[in-house]
Amino acid sequence: MRSAGVHVLRLALAHRFTSTTQCCSATAGISAPHLLHATSPSSQEQPEQACSTSYSGQVTPTSHSRTYWTSNSRLQHTAVAQPQGGSIDDQALDSATSISHVDPYAVVQPEVKAISERLRHSVSSTVPVLKQAAEYFFRKGVEGKRLRPTLVMLMASALAHTPPASEYHGVDLRPAAEPTHELRRRQQRIAEIAELIHVASLLHDDVIDEASTRRGILSLNATVGNKVSILSGDFLLARASVTLGALRNTEIVELMSQILEYLVSGEIMQMTATQEQTLDMDHYLQKTYCKTASLMANCMRAVAVLEGLSPEVCNTAWSYGRHLGLAFQIVDDVLDLTGSASILGKPALNDLKSGVATAPVLFAAEQQPELCTLIRRKFKSAGDLDRAVQLINQSDGIQRARDLAKHHCLMAAEMVHGLPKPASDHAVLARQALIVMTHKLLDRKK
Repeated sequence: MRSAGVHVLRLALAHRFTSTTQCCSATAGISAPHLLHATSPSSQEQPEQACSTSYSGQVTPTSHSRTYWTSNSRLQHTAVAQPQGGSIDDQALDSATSISHVDPYAVVQPEVKAISERLRHSVSSTVPVLKQAAEYFFRKGVEGKRLRPTLVMLMASALAHTPPASEYHGVDLRPAAEPTHELRRRQQRIAEIAELIHVASLLHDDVIDEASTRRGILSLNATVGNKVSILSGDFLLARASVTLGALRNTEIVELMSQILEYLVSGEIMQMTATQEQTLDMDHYLQKTYCKTASLMANCMRAVAVLEGLSPEVCNTAWSYGRHLGLAFQIVDDVLDLTGSASILGKPALNDLKSGVATAPVLFAAEQQPELCTLIRRKFKSAGDLDRAVQLINQSDGIQRARDLAKHHCLMAAEMVHGLPKPASDHAVLARQALIVMTHKLLDRKK
């Protein structure tokens, strides 16, 4: 069953990007996500440019198309063309009116609630300080929307042969180390592991970034100190490892373990970037895949693997998570520049203060070469932050970043269209929810 909304999105995508999208053959033996070796066939890098990036010379938004080559281990290369000039046809994103009423969180809410309750039990510890710290972001009221568990269960439903039985709405309080053989419970375990890894990464990030707030409250490191915060993150990763091991599936263990490798690699890439790498869009997007999109992508693939589906379907599920993850982070980077701390629940301009140039900043630097000097010295001199914001606002860097996020959301919707024929009305609803999630991602304010 093909919804009208998906069909329109597919046509709009084909019309917008046919002229700039290319493909190449699969490459074996790639052990790391060499994301985005970008080329611009018709442009040459000019040595006199004040600011250059490795994907092309300095070009205006409308002068050339650029192709971002993407890859991952055991997956085919896919060419993704970056939109140039103006915004992507907003009609394409707004046309799915027939599914706009779908609340993606409501579709799997009973299961996500059960997963959340199981998480609160699983992070308990006999060591009081560790128990308090580990439970910090799993308490009711500060747990967030549970985006990642929701996406995992939506993909599980989208691929399922039958709707989930109501018994899976109940909380499963079996120990983390106890194996479970029910497919739906095993997929719920993937959602649980995803959230544990995500929260652990937040705890570690807040220490690295010296953040004082998270989700509108004091960050854990500001409450109990850096050492306990880091150890609490390690404890959550240990709990995730126990749950992962209980699945008794080596392919799933490899997939989910790879996320941890990428998370660390992405953070190291950011911390050790050379001056030229800080100006490189390729480097930024590879880092973004590692730090954000790899978690969503590998979790999507994991539920497809558990479902016993073909490698092609597993790759499609992975691609949905990758595109959505890249779009999520690009939007996050835009909000860091345009949002307020009170709405974001964390400090605004945090990236600039940390010396990190994100997509909107890199796009702005193509039009405002003075930004390159500020980027190279990581905005550390007096007045750099204010001047950077001024230069960004005088460019269309923010809009171009939004366009790039829209493009990845369109690609994510296209991946949903590419899934096998749905087996039930619930699978249709879940697929509609996965598409609506791309709309909500673009419209989010925090």
